[in-house]
Amino acid sequence: MAVPPRLSGRSRTPMTIRQRIIRRVLMVIPMALLAFVVARMGWLDQAADRLTFSKVSWFDNTALVEHFRTVVTHNGMTHDRKDCLLFVLNGNDPPDATKLDVMERHSGSCPGDRNTLPRLFTLKVDRLSQSVQTDWQTPGVFHAMPR
Repeated sequence: MAVPPRLSGRSRTPMTIRQRIIRRVLMVIPMALLAFVVARMGWLDQAADRLTFSKVSWFDNTALVEHFRTVVTHNGMTHDRKDCLLFVLNGNDPPDATKLDVMERHSGSCPGDRNTLPRLFTLKVDRLSQSVQTDWQTPGVFHAMPR
């Protein structure tokens, strides 16, 4: 079997270790920076939520809380971190009127007075029709949740 001739006609010199390291560093730094920006912007959380939250998840309390934890922090309803929110769910509510109280937690790495647990707003969830209402910015008056 014959070896195909080179198109350029000149031979390549082998890469040195230094050239290989520089090439890899130039590849890794922008990728690490991109991963940092994507994680910081919350795009990974939103993508994971879109992939994992389904119609069946409306009846799973844990999945519902994690979904709203992501939605509430990314649509501007609160400026608190996800881990500084506490969702209080009454398990005896009917499926068409489940209420979730969203509270601001002040323990661990969350700032604030440790003796307080302020309620930010309430989410009224109709699991059957998969709709959500909130009293955010209008305490006691429920309206459709912002997207």
